[in-house]
Amino acid sequence: MPVPPEFDGFVEQSKRVSPTCLISFERNRNSVPASFANRPVSLRVYPDRLVVAAGGNILCQHERWIDRSQQQPRTIDDWRHYLSVIQRKPGALRKGAPFAELPSGFRRLQDQMLRRPGGDRDMVDILALVLQHDEQAVLAAVELALSDGVPP
Repeated sequence: MPVPPEFDGFVEQSKRVSPTCLISFERNRNSVPASFANRPVSLRVYPDRLVVAAGGNILCQHERWIDRSQQQPRTIDDWRHYLSVIQRKPGALRKGAPFAELPSGFRRLQDQMLRRPGGDRDMVDILALVLQHDEQAVLAAVELALSDGVPP
């Protein structure tokens, strides 16, 4: 007897990603990978999360925030979504809101690197390693270098 498919209960909506790589839902803005700026995506709304898909592939997901008393829209950023942007414009790393929430090891390294000429570009190169390697492995290497006092 064939096994029936598992029920995947979500409501799907069509959205267009803004030029700043965000989609809006329920008074909040959620980031999407920069390569999808100004493009249509599907938003799958689950009770506990939002899943963004395009072309049958899942691009990202965010925890769903429900706060009816919220007066101002909340922006939920994932710094990884903006890596392609800072590779072209490394100066955005200094004041870009998504990068305020970097893991503490990356943050400590950034504080050191941005004090020297060319530090923006070098920090971007280190962050971009998470596109090719496991993020926890890159973070562990950064924290090890910081604890050993290796200069940036």
